[in-house]
Amino acid sequence: MFGKEPENTNANAGQTSIIAQGCKFEGSIEARGTLRIEGEFKGDIGIPESLVVGKTGVVHASVKVKNAIIGGQFFGNIDAENKIELQSGSHLEGDIKTKRLVIDEGVFFEGNCSMGSKKPQDAGAPAPPQGQKQGQPAGQQPTPANK
Repeated sequence: MFGKEPENTNANAGQTSIIAQGCKFEGSIEARGTLRIEGEFKGDIGIPESLVVGKTGVVHASVKVKNAIIGGQFFGNIDAENKIELQSGSHLEGDIKTKRLVIDEGVFFEGNCSMGSKKPQDAGAPAPPQGQKQGQPAGQQPTPANK
């Protein structure tokens, strides 16, 4: 009321949670803001704003985040809404999906990469019968180009 400041409804947006070097954790983590892993983690990660795996970090998980920066080792899939950055010396085994991807020199990456926000068009359209070109009416044979 009098002299009281309004509550900050976005107080958790700027916080950073850390699993420090030498720390091993197995289980499920729910985090807001940034989750930084310098130790070892195996399990589930609940949607942080950003995931940072430091040079000494080892992660075994599949995650969905807004941004990911991998400097250590990551085993699992990453679905990042905005950007994934693989820093020099990092090791990633798994599939990644993102709009933007940055890969520094000296990165080990084994897996599949899917980029962009658009879905492929005509993915469900059947292929034309053999001998018929795309867009050609059915029942009409192609004409030779040079006769």
